[in-house]
Amino acid sequence: MGTAVTSNKLSDELIHKLETKTATIGVVGLGYVGLPLAVEKAKAGYQVIGFDVQEEKVVKVNNGENYIGDVIPADLEALVNSGKLSATADYSFIKEVDAIAICVPTPLDIYKQPNMSYVESSAKAIAENFTKGTLVVLESTTYPGTTEELIRPILEESGLVCGEDFFLAYSPERVDPGNKTFNTKNTPKVVGGITPTCTKVAATMYRSVLDGDVHEVSSPAVAEMEKILENTFRNINIALANEMAILCNKMGIDVWEVIDAAATKPYGFMPFYPGPGLGGHCIPIDPWYLTWKAREYNYHTKLIETAGEINDSMPDFVVQRCMEILNEQGKAINGANVLVLGVAYKKDIDDYRESPVLPILNRLAKFGANWTVVDPYIKEFKNGNTIHYTEQLSDSLLKQADLTVIATNHSNFDYEMIFKNSKAVFDTRNTYPKTYNEKYSKL
Repeated sequence: MGTAVTSNKLSDELIHKLETKTATIGVVGLGYVGLPLAVEKAKAGYQVIGFDVQEEKVVKVNNGENYIGDVIPADLEALVNSGKLSATADYSFIKEVDAIAICVPTPLDIYKQPNMSYVESSAKAIAENFTKGTLVVLESTTYPGTTEELIRPILEESGLVCGEDFFLAYSPERVDPGNKTFNTKNTPKVVGGITPTCTKVAATMYRSVLDGDVHEVSSPAVAEMEKILENTFRNINIALANEMAILCNKMGIDVWEVIDAAATKPYGFMPFYPGPGLGGHCIPIDPWYLTWKAREYNYHTKLIETAGEINDSMPDFVVQRCMEILNEQGKAINGANVLVLGVAYKKDIDDYRESPVLPILNRLAKFGANWTVVDPYIKEFKNGNTIHYTEQLSDSLLKQADLTVIATNHSNFDYEMIFKNSKAVFDTRNTYPKTYNEKYSKL
């Protein structure tokens, strides 16, 4: 028997505002998650205010300048020019919004423990400025219990009571940068509120904005856990593919052909593919939130940690293979010129957060190799405290390299030119699945 949803005047008024698009929506954090969400809410007809502590992002949004690949520049410009979307670094404007989504980073520290400072500071800014009847939704990926144990007490320090004076829920972002099929608008949403009324109010907002289904769950903790399950599932299966790649290499078997053969089974198998390591702000990060939280219950997440170790070891495996390929040519890695194609963590995007290419570059340098990076999506990137600049791909650059490493298989690379002009190619992404000769090697 389901839990009855009670309503009060505040929830009824807010639901009416959401359904009639007369509500003003706030989005805290205008990055890869927040800006696309703000744009979709404005396109749905809401007045939207974006909040960010980085003045540069605020200025760009207010000038209609896009800086996120999944946002259509013309959409952003039109929404800003029409007055439907604006940005500010002044959090006192939170008092003007009826609903607000928190979309700030939740990174790990050097000990792989969650750094909740961005979420906490956002919650405090909201608590200092929000008014009765406001909906607050956390979208940042985090450990189960964050909404109830961290956000709720901070907001209730205002004197307002959750579920009566304001409404609080968790709804994980599911952005997949560069995905041509699924985006913020059409990806199904999971929503879990502190109370059934909180869930109802939050679900009403998302249903008025998104085309994808809105799936309601019984609590924020369920929604928080399901998000980690999604990415842990991928993390573990990619680790299995990576371990198979290492073993197949030792046995002289083509792992890509093995996976393609296994994928012919119409049930019980889902193909995952190996690579130079994991990147992005989700799959390499999120499972460690659960590992950290599990310690509170005296439980050791053995499978998750083993998968993390396998994936973290892939940059070492890639560099070891580089050494072997160069050795086959009679060259040492010390002093070799290595051309690395791609620094983004996946194809056709400009995001290099947690990119496995960065530790590969560090390891190449450690062994004395001279590396150069080409990436058509990224003009400059930061590795540690150093800014590096990418080069333009050319025949001469390829010919100067002792080894060309395909680290990110961007679609707009000229692979025929790359193969023709390279002395040796190490392909970590199965870019040339049917090409085999003395100068070509796969992961």
